[in-house]
Amino acid sequence: METISLKMDSGMLTTLDSALKKHKYSTRTEFIRSAIREKLDKMSREELIQAFLSFRGKAKRKTTDEEWERNRELVGKEIAREHGINLD
Repeated sequence: METISLKMDSGMLTTLDSALKKHKYSTRTEFIRSAIREKLDKMSREELIQAFLSFRGKAKRKTTDEEWERNRELVGKEIAREHGINLD
């Protein structure tokens, strides 16, 4: 594991320390790692959504509301499964 250095102004550091206590993180490092993981996951989800939306209007046939709902459920379950959440 590599070490990085991070500079923060005192106001942000005070806010960080308050969040540590509120959410029961034991160290600043643990909190920052968690925040980075969450940000990377969010970016991945947004990329998947954009890729999905790029296909909008390209189908040769109309999709029914029931098909859209079924597909949304399948995609939601797949994303949850990728993040270790079982919805079944």
